[in-house]
Amino acid sequence: MDAFYNRSVIAAAILTGIRSRLAAALAPPAGEYVPLAVDGRALGWLTPRRAERLAQFRDCFVLRDGALQFNADLASADARSRAVEGVTATLAREGALTQWRNERYAVAAGFDAAPAFLLERAAARYFGVSAYAAHVNGLVRLDGELAMWIARRSPTKAIDPGMLDNLVGGGIAAYAGVADTVIKEAWEEAGIGRALAQTAQPVGAVHLCREQPDGLQRETIFVHDLVLTVDFSPANQDGEVSDYRRISLGEAARLVAETSGPDTVMADASLVIVDCLLRHRIIPADSPEHAALSALRHPRSRFAVDTMTAA
Repeated sequence: MDAFYNRSVIAAAILTGIRSRLAAALAPPAGEYVPLAVDGRALGWLTPRRAERLAQFRDCFVLRDGALQFNADLASADARSRAVEGVTATLAREGALTQWRNERYAVAAGFDAAPAFLLERAAARYFGVSAYAAHVNGLVRLDGELAMWIARRSPTKAIDPGMLDNLVGGGIAAYAGVADTVIKEAWEEAGIGRALAQTAQPVGAVHLCREQPDGLQRETIFVHDLVLTVDFSPANQDGEVSDYRRISLGEAARLVAETSGPDTVMADASLVIVDCLLRHRIIPADSPEHAALSALRHPRSRFAVDTMTAA
């Protein structure tokens, strides 16, 4: 989708507020972390306390050479996946994980790489593994300007309940593709059929790496723009969205700057919205905040997948 020139003017104070809020919300982790090494690569990062807890599962893990490693007899992805199932089930019973999803993520050296093992989604942050998601900006052309649909998360959601979110967004499960995830989530979260969902345009990706109460969030979000008609009205199908609203991009910017209250936008959705504002030049290139806001989309991280010496 080509950049659309919006006549809305975002006050400098709002842009400063966005930068200040997101710089804090998306701040890089500062603490000590232990790598989870698989075949000589650091595929996860855990706090020392979590690494020590996992090392207590002696049939699965061992702490060696400053890293948490699978036992040597767990040499295949299938064997590791089966072994870690029992570990995560125990952690869930202990209340150490967020709500169980019964959905597994592929843990690998890259999005297209072969999985080293599969991991229950609720444990992704506990293990500090890279996760992937697909989000969609639902955009509408109104009187020469762009408007955006946003959703309010259900109050029963395990993460960020009741907060504002992108119209469509969801994690990419093991062996699922980006396009398939967009189609699935578009229907479940907004009642958007396959044919329309397939017109969503991939426009890049944003990245997060931050400390959270349940562990380290390392996530790549594949961003899409979907142009919707003026008469479109979203309809949730899976109970995970409580309501929707259509707002101008100027109003979206104002909401992203909010640090608290009932209309706070969750941090990852805020980053997707900022990316949209930058791409469509709602945040002008000559804005004093442009460079800082742009940099938030692709932060440098000391938690990249590293080749390391592991016994």
